[in-house]
Amino acid sequence: MVRHVYLHVPFCRRRCSYCDFSIAVRKRIPAREYVDAVLQELKLLGTTDPGRKPGETEDVGLETIYLGGGTPSLLPPEALSALLTSVLDAFRATSLRDAVEVTIEANPEDVTLEHATAWRNAGINRVSLGAQSFDDNVLKWMHRAHDATRIGDAVRALRAAGFDNISLDLIFALPAELERDWARDLDLACSLLPAHLSLYGLTVEERTPLARWISRGATSAAADERYADEYLLAHVRLASCGYNFYEVSNAERDGHRSRHNSAYWSGRAYWGLGPAAHSFDGRVRRWNLAAWEAYRRAVVAGLPPVEAEEVLTEEQQELERLYLALRTDAGLPLTARYRPLPPATVHWVERGWVEVREQRLVCRPEGWLRLDALVGDLTGAGRAV
Repeated sequence: MVRHVYLHVPFCRRRCSYCDFSIAVRKRIPAREYVDAVLQELKLLGTTDPGRKPGETEDVGLETIYLGGGTPSLLPPEALSALLTSVLDAFRATSLRDAVEVTIEANPEDVTLEHATAWRNAGINRVSLGAQSFDDNVLKWMHRAHDATRIGDAVRALRAAGFDNISLDLIFALPAELERDWARDLDLACSLLPAHLSLYGLTVEERTPLARWISRGATSAAADERYADEYLLAHVRLASCGYNFYEVSNAERDGHRSRHNSAYWSGRAYWGLGPAAHSFDGRVRRWNLAAWEAYRRAVVAGLPPVEAEEVLTEEQQELERLYLALRTDAGLPLTARYRPLPPATVHWVERGWVEVREQRLVCRPEGWLRLDALVGDLTGAGRAV
C-alpha cells in the first residue's frame, strides 16, 4: 500500500551551473496547467494502478508528501493549496492532515512571511531550503538568485510563520579556485539552528554549464582528498552542534529526520507524480516522461505519462537493499548470508571504517566515503582497499 507521494514541480527561473535535473526554465510559471495535469495523472492512477481499486473507501494511511523540483516555491500559494487539498482528498487523508509530513523545496528568494504563512495554511509543515553556500561569490558562480543574507531572512520568515521543521541544503567539494571556506559555511548554517541539514558533494554531470567549464579548462573538479576532508570535517563540526548523521548526506537534531526520504532508504513503495517523477512498488520502478510539454500532452489526452519501467531481479533487489541499508545509521542486519563477515570485509572493522553494533554492520563516516568498495567486498564483486 502506497503511503508516500512525490510531486515533481519542474519549473525554474534559471538553471544552476551544476544542475542536470529535469527542469523547465520559464519566465511565466504555468501553475494552473501544472496542477490540472498532475491531478489528471492522479485520476488516471486511481483507475489503473493495481494497488488501488476504484471506489475503495478504506483509509490508505498516507504518511508523507514531498514537493521537489525544479523549484516548487515558484508555484503561487493558491496553486499549492489546490494541489495539496486534492492529493489529500484522493488519499482520504484530509482528517489526518497534521499527521502527514508535507515538505516543500524552496529557494531563499521565494520565502516571504506572506508566502510562508500561506504554505503553512495549505498543510505544508516542513521546508527544505536550498541555501547551498553562505559565500556570495560562490552563489554567483552557481547561478543562484539569492545572496547569503537572504538565507537568514528566509529562515526567520519561516519561523515567524510557524515552521519549526526547516532543513538547509549545502554543497561541498567546490573547485579550489573559488576559495570557499567550508568550515565557515558549516558554522553559519549551524548558527541558524535548522532542524535538519543535507550536505551534497559537487558532482560533474554531462550537459551542464559546469561540465562545459571543465572541458575547456576554465575550472576543475575538487580532488578526492579534499572531498573526503570536507566530508569528514562536516561530521566533526555538526556533531559539536548537536547534529546526528542518520544517512550518508543527512543530519538531524532533536529527532527531525526526513520521514519521506527515510521511506526511500528503507525500500518502501512510493508514487511519483509530475514530469520525470519516479514510482516504485518494491519490485517495479517506473518513471514519467521528462519534458514538461510531453508530459502535459499525454495526461491531457488521457494517457498514462509513463516513459519506461524496469522490473528488478531478485539479485538487483538484494543489491539495492544492501546499498540502502548501509547508507543509514541503522546499518545492515547480519543475516546468515553475512555472518560471519566475508574475509575481505573484516579489515573494514579493523580500520574503524565500519562497526558491528547489535548484529548490524554500520558504517562510520570513513566507511560511507568508501561505500561502493564495501558493497563490492560484501558481495564478492570487489576487492579490499
